[in-house]
Amino acid sequence: MTTITIVVPTIGRPSLRTLLTALAAAKGPEPRRLVLVDDRPRPGRLELPDLPFPCDVLRSYGRGPAAARNLGWRAADTEWVAFLDDDVIPSATWFADLDADLAPLGDDDAASQGRIEVPLPEGRRPTDSERGTASLADARWITADMAYRREALQAVSGFDERFTRAFREDSDLALRIVDAGWRIGYGERVSTHPARPRGFLASVRDQAGNADNALMRAKHGLTWRQRSGERPARFLSHLATTGLGAAALIGALRGRRWAGAAAAAWGVQTARFAASRIAPGPKRPAEIADMALSSALIPPAAIFWSAVGTLRHRPSPRPDAVLFDRDDTLIADGPYLSDAEKVRPMPGAEIALRRLRAAQVPVGVVTNQSGVAKGLIAPEELEAVNRRVDALLGPFDVWKVCPHGAEDGCRCRKPAPGMVRSAAAKLGARPERCVMIGDTGADVAAALDAGARAILVPTSATRPSEIALARRRAAVAADLCEAVNLALGDIA
Repeated sequence: MTTITIVVPTIGRPSLRTLLTALAAAKGPEPRRLVLVDDRPRPGRLELPDLPFPCDVLRSYGRGPAAARNLGWRAADTEWVAFLDDDVIPSATWFADLDADLAPLGDDDAASQGRIEVPLPEGRRPTDSERGTASLADARWITADMAYRREALQAVSGFDERFTRAFREDSDLALRIVDAGWRIGYGERVSTHPARPRGFLASVRDQAGNADNALMRAKHGLTWRQRSGERPARFLSHLATTGLGAAALIGALRGRRWAGAAAAAWGVQTARFAASRIAPGPKRPAEIADMALSSALIPPAAIFWSAVGTLRHRPSPRPDAVLFDRDDTLIADGPYLSDAEKVRPMPGAEIALRRLRAAQVPVGVVTNQSGVAKGLIAPEELEAVNRRVDALLGPFDVWKVCPHGAEDGCRCRKPAPGMVRSAAAKLGARPERCVMIGDTGADVAAALDAGARAILVPTSATRPSEIALARRRAAVAADLCEAVNLALGDIA
């Protein structure tokens, strides 16, 4: 039996009670607890049914579903976290089916996606809005019903909170999980997602999602749609239609003879688009009016939001290399550690390094070892410890070790920039395209003096003044996994 935490972000819709009632009646092993995250800007009381398992309510104050889910899973202490949307209805055997889906998964399996069923109306064709909801049945990696291994969520720092709408945040997370070397499988459990009315011109309002598509392009490249199983975009068609409409308007205002031809071409393009959306629908007057008007408005709205997203989300270049301090960053420090058998990786070190290697980013170690100069550790003992670190966490592409003491006045000992520069040169990298990750102010200072980026991962031994300096001049991460995702530009 697998212990799980259920996380449900909600904006207080009536469907939440339906979901919770279904969970309360579902057969199978109960979760350790349910975490509801109230994402209303002004949270109020949630009317909850009686539940047979513990339930906590957290508040994310309208920051969006990505931030709400992050708040939920970070409050969990179980191996698995199962996400449900507040408008799905789990089956009567959902807990038993979830347990059966998770039981055979191995260490390289990060997630299990449930099956979504969307009942469509009988006796008539579905509307455009209903067809959009029905597409969830074939969608890949959606968090309407998705269980993730908590370790995998920690490795990629969870959902990217720049996705403030319920759109693309799940695909982005899954792509980062897959890129880090995990697998995402499909389970047999079933949840129902009713198709609900969304209002007139909802499809025009949906075009704001093109800004999120731009963020996906910036993070994952032009092939993100194919990799996440998305249909090809209509961007070029929308661009052509918008261009023709703009040309017709400008031409008419300036009295150009070609304005009529541009308007006619725009009309043909718009009519074709509208017809393709009207044909599979119920052909009711209200639906036809919605499709006709929205088909004229969608192309310019799509282009506008795509431009907004492109300007807002510029691609973050991958670093040429990521360099790590050794003690208290990659391995737990000891007083002049000389026994290779006592080497212990820091929490998250293996996962963080696997993430970098999956992204094909060179990694190196840059470490002060003044114990050699003080006679507290022999050179051969230092070499043995470093070999053990390489065996547990390597191979590393470069090692740079300073054996001098603070009084020796060498140019390599951090906070001097010498080792950072020489490590970059060894890797054929530019210092300004490298990132240094460490736990002290000396690591930050060495990186900044070399022209590199710096990320501080504080420990209990890190001075408050060093943390304050890093917040002003560099970046501070809660753990190694977050530091690596900051270095890769995968989170803001």
